[in-house]
Amino acid sequence: MADLPVPELNGLTPLQVADKPEIDRIARQGLCGFVNTIPAGLAPGSDTANMAVMGYDPRRYYTGRSPLEAISMSIEMEPDDIAFRTNLVTLSEGDTYEERVMLDHSSDEILSNDAARLIELINDHLAEGDIRFYPGKSYRHCLIWKNGPLDVRLVPPHDILGQKITEYLPVGDQAERILQLQKASARLLPEHPVSKSRASRGLNAANSIWIWGQGKRPELPNLSESFGIKGSVISAVDLIQGIGICAGLHVVDVPGATGTIDTNYKGKARAAINEFQRGQDYVFIHIEAPDESGHRAEVDNKVKSISLIDQEILKPIWEHLEESRLSTGEDYRLLVLPDHPTPLTLRTHTGDPVPFALYSSDGRYNAPTSGYDEIRARESGVYLDEGFRLFGKFIKGEEI
Repeated sequence: MADLPVPELNGLTPLQVADKPEIDRIARQGLCGFVNTIPAGLAPGSDTANMAVMGYDPRRYYTGRSPLEAISMSIEMEPDDIAFRTNLVTLSEGDTYEERVMLDHSSDEILSNDAARLIELINDHLAEGDIRFYPGKSYRHCLIWKNGPLDVRLVPPHDILGQKITEYLPVGDQAERILQLQKASARLLPEHPVSKSRASRGLNAANSIWIWGQGKRPELPNLSESFGIKGSVISAVDLIQGIGICAGLHVVDVPGATGTIDTNYKGKARAAINEFQRGQDYVFIHIEAPDESGHRAEVDNKVKSISLIDQEILKPIWEHLEESRLSTGEDYRLLVLPDHPTPLTLRTHTGDPVPFALYSSDGRYNAPTSGYDEIRARESGVYLDEGFRLFGKFIKGEEI
């Protein structure tokens, strides 16, 4: 959700413009501040940021993005396996692969069923004894490479939208083989009926794979053992589910959860309430829509997604927790924050601190601001540099 001032919004940020009375109420009745979720020296990714939000120091536990997604996809990884994220992307047309432009990191948010057929094609033609491709969700897929390379520079495609890929091709160990896989995919994918059908409908067709995000399987301490809580995770994104599985959280699948602006917001809220009703202490709800809107430079959708999160997720969950408190006497806490900024003007992640809002029904947090956005969070003077520590303070009810 976090952003920079946007010219189309008269120099305001989406958080300043969006109608979000429930999130503002958390800031008014609790506290609002800034937290740094990306440690210095680490890339500003959803992997490192969400690990920090879940209470893990990325400097200690981060081993790469793709293995977390592989875990969510139930892919068995051996100790010598290296996982790579494999995007289905749209590149500009051209005779020379190296001169093409990265038009779309998501192939117009390709549907999972269509994507699976394309990854099957890739696996049939490009898999070898040490390499295999696995379908994931939408444009996000996985390559498992036995004894694969770690010392290779691979750039996330969402970081180079609108740019020529020449300077961002693989560099390092096995770089040429990775590039050859991408080039071979660019010859295969455009001829598939799925790609032809999408192109005929004016959609960005997946005309190449893009390989990045390599790493080994991580070992994360179980949150139940660390904090004595039973928790669940609700997300449409394999990465977040993978972190949750490693953390010992119960993964909840919500029908219609897409990771885009049209996700099932109400379904995620109902799922969270169901988790509380069955005895879970903690629910981590992740909504990807503001991030995707930032990548796609969709100003209106980013503002809209924040309002939908406020009204269709936070409001019913807060009402349920308050009703439960009145009937049982059990207090509760709410924490709202982005994992990282995805500014509309940049179309990629940044490592800047993000605003958070924290509320406790017992009134222990009482440093209110007039609302929740980047400006008021900065003015509050509340700042936590080691972002991974926020989770423990939230769970234990400690002073920020």
